[in-house]
Amino acid sequence: MEKLEFTLPACAAPASRGFTQSFALCGVVASGNLEVLVGAGAAASVCEISVTTSARGFAPIWQALLSEFAAQNPAGGTRIAINDMGATPAVVSLRLGQALCEYLGAER
Repeated sequence: MEKLEFTLPACAAPASRGFTQSFALCGVVASGNLEVLVGAGAAASVCEISVTTSARGFAPIWQALLSEFAAQNPAGGTRIAINDMGATPAVVSLRLGQALCEYLGAER
């Protein structure tokens, strides 16, 4: 297993942030899939992301995918934990979007 940590500049989350819960969980850790847990982070201008993955050596791909996600979504002020079992970038993007929407109360 490889553990990666990223602190990325992010679009601020909506000011109203009508949260219905303190965290959101999407997906399941299984072959070719992953789970994403989204909760509150420390700083409103960044998105903190930790990735635990079974696929070693893909840090540059994770960096690119997560940087794009943080820049294009209202992920500021969040802390995201990803537990991966070999998901493709498309599945990662899908699960991230689902978890963030659920966390923000579908304001996105």
